[in-house]
This record gives sequence, structure tokens and C-alpha cells, in this order.
Amino acid sequence: MTQILAIDQGTTNTKAVLVDASGTVLARASASLTTQYPHPGWAEQSASDIWSSVQHVMAELTTAHGQPDGIAIANQRETLVVWDAATSQPICPAPLWQCRRTAAASAALIAAGHDPAVIAATGLGINPLFPAGKLAWVLHNIPAARDLLAQGRLRAGTVDTWLLWNLTGGQAFATDHSNASRTQLFDTRTLTFSTELAAIFGADITCLPTPMPSDSRFGETAQGAPILAMMGDSHAALYGHGIRTAGTVKATYGTGSSLMTLTPTRVASTHGLSGTIAWTTRHGTAHALEGNITVSAQAAAFMAGLLGVKDAAALSDLAQTVPDSGGVAFVPALAGLGAPWWDDAAKGTITGMSHATTPAHLARATFDAICHQIADVLTAMEADIAAPLTTLSADGGASANPFLMQLQADILQRPVLQSAVQEVGALGAAAMAFTHLQPTPFTPAAPRRFDPSAQDPTPARALWSHALRQTRA
Repeated sequence: MTQILAIDQGTTNTKAVLVDASGTVLARASASLTTQYPHPGWAEQSASDIWSSVQHVMAELTTAHGQPDGIAIANQRETLVVWDAATSQPICPAPLWQCRRTAAASAALIAAGHDPAVIAATGLGINPLFPAGKLAWVLHNIPAARDLLAQGRLRAGTVDTWLLWNLTGGQAFATDHSNASRTQLFDTRTLTFSTELAAIFGADITCLPTPMPSDSRFGETAQGAPILAMMGDSHAALYGHGIRTAGTVKATYGTGSSLMTLTPTRVASTHGLSGTIAWTTRHGTAHALEGNITVSAQAAAFMAGLLGVKDAAALSDLAQTVPDSGGVAFVPALAGLGAPWWDDAAKGTITGMSHATTPAHLARATFDAICHQIADVLTAMEADIAAPLTTLSADGGASANPFLMQLQADILQRPVLQSAVQEVGALGAAAMAFTHLQPTPFTPAAPRRFDPSAQDPTPARALWSHALRQTRA
């Protein structure tokens, strides 16, 4: 029986699933990760711990089921790993996608007028989210970086590249087009890393990997298993939902959220979104619009901690004891605001409290906030493409919560399709890998549908908009 081992390397944990040719998940494994916040606005992880977590989940599955016929990788994006090629050791912690340490440098580049040229080449507005500024920061602040660059020993890449390097024992140094398109150093018009973009940020492309289509044969492990697909996790989720044409949008409910919708051609957003490459295959390049929310489902864990509630699941139970938020709004700008607002100065804000406010109202306001942020991005997408998006396909850990999914359908006033499996990103990468092994890829299992109620979301949306204005002020 043909099997793909799909790795889903995320921010809070690393998962692996063993998938057969029908798309059935045969086995699962997971390992948790921790994030360090050494300074306000900073977020980083140990790259060595990331690799160890991948080794752990792979060993658990291969010990029980043997070596797979192929490996697929879906990974957290925009996190930068920098290492010494001679030792394969990281030279510093990996700045995460959430890290805002380059906020001041990003603002200075925008003030200097560089944003239009960067957007034209990459589809991405200058922002601390992306690795270009992080690589420049490493080159200017980590003493070993410049020396290693001069010696030709410096290697830098997103998490897919780091995993590929380790899986192949340093024999393969590559990335796929979906991850490359998120670096802000990759010209999506030419599908190449750009010296002009690097010069803007003060970075260098000589230490970057070879960009390849997402369905490439990237290399082989020491055990002979080929790596047959690599994709950013959000792109893999879009593929895993079976979305191949424009008209619907997927939302991943994780630490942050990513909304992505396919576009017929390359699109430059005018409403605070990002143009990106969804994937490249032997059939060509698929383009997409994306909106990244910095703090999404993580808001529930944050509020649970503030209220002394056990976890996000218990917070959901508490939220359901009240019919609404009682006029309370929570804007979880705990690391600034992402799409479509891109406001690094915004801080987390709770508004509308009174003597009647209870912990249940704060809990409800938290789940409202997750849904309102999704709705803001979807509205911006419709404005950019000048067409309606008829349904939302949901995945990620928090999407397993039926209360949240129904609340989302009510706020959007359109159907929400809840993925039948949480590991839709891993399944998407596996489906891409299976294109090497069988003529017809598997189709995803039928989702659960949540239809909107007749309740008018206008008052709730107005409350949220008012809170946003207060937060941004």
C-alpha cells in the first residue's frame, strides 16, 4: 500500500500523519513546541527544537509503520532560520512570523518610499511579518552572520528549507515557490530571488535556497525516502480543501489566521491584503490573495489565562452561557493588527464594560473577535476581486469547535464548511506528493456545513468596528 508521511510543522506543535492513496489518515503523531518572547514585540523559537520535534514525530510513525513511499512538508511560514552550512547548527534563535523586532526598520523603509516597488515585485507590503527584514536584522546584529556570508557558509531559509536540509543531511538546499513568495525577497513575476529587493532591505540573496515548484522531487532522506512536495501551511490547507478555482475562501484557525482565495491572475491588493503564489506545479503557477491575522485562536488561550479558566475549550463553554457579549468588545491586537489594517502600534483593547459585565461576556467577546477579524479580511478580499466569495472553508485546531463555526457563519451570513479532519494542511501536502505516484489525486472527505441563522449581524459588526477605531486611535 502506497503511503506518504506528511509533516505539518506549526508554531505550537509539529504534527505528522501517514496517509494512503485514498486520503485516509492511517496514523498520527505530534510534538509540542515553545515560543520565547525575550523582548516586547519579539517572538522566536529554537530551530534545533523544531528539527528535533520533526525527528520525534517521524520516528514514531516509521517505527510503527515502516519507511513511507514519500515525504511531504507543510510548514509555518515567514519564520527565518539561519545556520552554518559547515556544522548545520543555527547561529541564532529563529525569529517567528509573529516577531515584530523589525517594526522600526519597516516603518523607515515605507517612509523612504520603498513600499510601491516591493509590492509591485512581491505582492506584499513592507511589514515585520516577512523574512526580508529579519534576514537584514540577522546580518547586522549577529556577529557570526557576516563572517559566514563572506566564507560562503551562511544558509538562510524558511522552515521548509531548514527541514529539507536536515532530512537530506545537507545535500539539498531548496524551497518551494509558495514559501519563497512569502519572503519579500522573491519576485513573483520572474519566480526568482531578487538582488534589487535584497538591496532595499539590506539583505543578501547569496545565502538563500534554490526556489522550485511545490511538486518537485526535492531530495531523499538517508533511508531513501523521497521528499515529493513542500508548501507553506496556508497554501497546503487551500490545496487540501480541494479548492482549485476562484470563488471560495479558506480560513485556517490557528495561533494566527490565514485567509486565502485563488485568483485567475496575479493581483495587487488595494485593501490591505497580500498577493501571493498559492503553489507552482508542473502545470503552472496558481496565484492567490491572502490576509494574515496576527492573533486569532490564540486570543482564546490568552483570555482563558486572564480569567483563570482552564483552557480555550473551557472558555468556549463559558461563552455559551450568555446570548451575546453584553456590549463588550475585545480587540486582540496583542502583537499589533494584521490584515487588513496592518497597524503595529495597536494594542489589545477591551471596551464596553459596565457593572453588568461578567467573565462570560469577556469570553463571548473573545470568540466574537476571532470571527470579526475573519469577516474583515473576507470583506477586503471581495473588494479587491470585485466579486462575492460564496463560502468559507475552515481548518485548523480551533475550527473543530462547532460553537465558533456557527458563530462565524452567523457573522458572515454565508455557509462555513468545517473540514472533516484537522490536519487539512498535511493532507494538502500529501495530495501534492501523491501526484508523483498516481494519476488521480485523492479528494478530501465531505466537510460539515454550518448555515447562517436569520439573526442580523449588523449590530455586532458595528460594535466591533467602534472598538477597532478606539484601538487604533
